[in-house]
Amino acid sequence: MRVFVTGATGFVGSAVVRELLSVGHQVLGLSRSDAGAASLQAVGAEVHRGSLDDLASLQAGAVAVDAVIHTGFNHDFSKFKENCEADRRVIAAFGDELSGSDRPLLVTSGTGLMQLGRTATENDQPNADSATVPRVATEEAVAAIAERGVKVSLIRLPPSVHCVGDHGFVPMLIAKARETGISAYIGEGENRWPAVHRLDAAKVYRLALERGAAEARYHAAAEEGVPFKNIAGIIGRRLGLPVVSKSKEEAAAHFGWFTHFAGMDSPASSAKTQAWLNWQPTQSGLLEDLDQDAYFAS
Repeated sequence: MRVFVTGATGFVGSAVVRELLSVGHQVLGLSRSDAGAASLQAVGAEVHRGSLDDLASLQAGAVAVDAVIHTGFNHDFSKFKENCEADRRVIAAFGDELSGSDRPLLVTSGTGLMQLGRTATENDQPNADSATVPRVATEEAVAAIAERGVKVSLIRLPPSVHCVGDHGFVPMLIAKARETGISAYIGEGENRWPAVHRLDAAKVYRLALERGAAEARYHAAAEEGVPFKNIAGIIGRRLGLPVVSKSKEEAAAHFGWFTHFAGMDSPASSAKTQAWLNWQPTQSGLLEDLDQDAYFAS
């Protein structure tokens, strides 16, 4: 297949590009910069110049391909709600282009949207709407274009997609520990984060694409839930800092905007995904990866 990939130079998207190319698919990767274009060409992908803000460029990229994988997202948390609504518009634009065709669209969401008080499965849907949890806009947009007959599926990523080069939540925790002189968790620290190595996650995208199912929901979670206290513990040990419990009130002052994520308890199963796609995670786990020099090199 010839596949258009947004976020093609990002942490997850670049792994998806390599995974697709490794089995013979052709990739048209979105890039807004010369450096990004060069990195795509270096691995054997074609380049489509554009950006997530330019809906016409996205639709043009989707014209001459067999499928679209949308991994791109603006992670500037200072305007998180705005970025979530922008993602809604991107998905709607792809829906306009793909409507009436049999070409699949895979959209990235998150397992963290399902905080159900139990382990979430692929059959679950968010127990909130975008008015209260902005990131739900993505799943609302997917549902809207599915109603129009677009062959769309969701890939839900866990809070930690880890590997060398990670610039997500775990590096943010490391930076906060360095800034404050402690590695903190909330309460007993038993709240759980699912996790996946980015190379394992990339295989979920490829297998889901090749399956071609419509309105499927996949969980790219290799680990159902890693206790937050264990993450904080490795960070503290590696940095030589005390590991400290914070009350809910203290946590707000310590973590700031990150408090919601630090306290998130969102275990998620991928049993159905593994069965549907014959996907078997093979890479290292979060704690093993985190306990490496690469996470603390800067």
